[in-house]
Amino acid sequence: MLDTGHFTLETHLDEIALANDEFLSRSIGDRFGSAGFLSLKRSRRLYDNRAMIGVRMDKWLWAARFFKTRALAARACELGRIVSNGNEAKPAREVHRGDRLHIRTEAGDFHVEVRELSEIRGPASVAQTLYYETEESRELRLRLAEERRAALRQGLLHEGKPTRRDRQELNRLRGRF
Repeated sequence: MLDTGHFTLETHLDEIALANDEFLSRSIGDRFGSAGFLSLKRSRRLYDNRAMIGVRMDKWLWAARFFKTRALAARACELGRIVSNGNEAKPAREVHRGDRLHIRTEAGDFHVEVRELSEIRGPASVAQTLYYETEESRELRLRLAEERRAALRQGLLHEGKPTRRDRQELNRLRGRF
């Protein structure tokens, strides 16, 4: 507050923000204990991510919803299914804005450019803003999905678990037994 007896708008807004943070931390802390205040601080990182320089690869892949768990994202990195700027990525490697990633998942191959960083998994609409998928990648995935649907319609592929006969035929084709 200023000594002149008048508020400047900036001073007034700062005081309101401090009072609001104090109120929220107290009311959340009363309801949920000290963990409530920590979750309030964590939730801000989802939207205030401009200050981030880098995020672990497995965290970013999980936050961008390429994998359901961080463990699956880390496993994909260890198996060499993630390539960052032409190099195989390890789970602890940092992702930066502008990095180009090649991600191989069950859903298909993705060629993406990192636009935003986040280590918090949010809704799918927010996750889609974290990256830009190239047109070639999108077209290739759609074409492969259409080919798979056509193969299912023609009976070349079976949906679900293979039967005993299917497994035996696959083993013969692969040279086993």
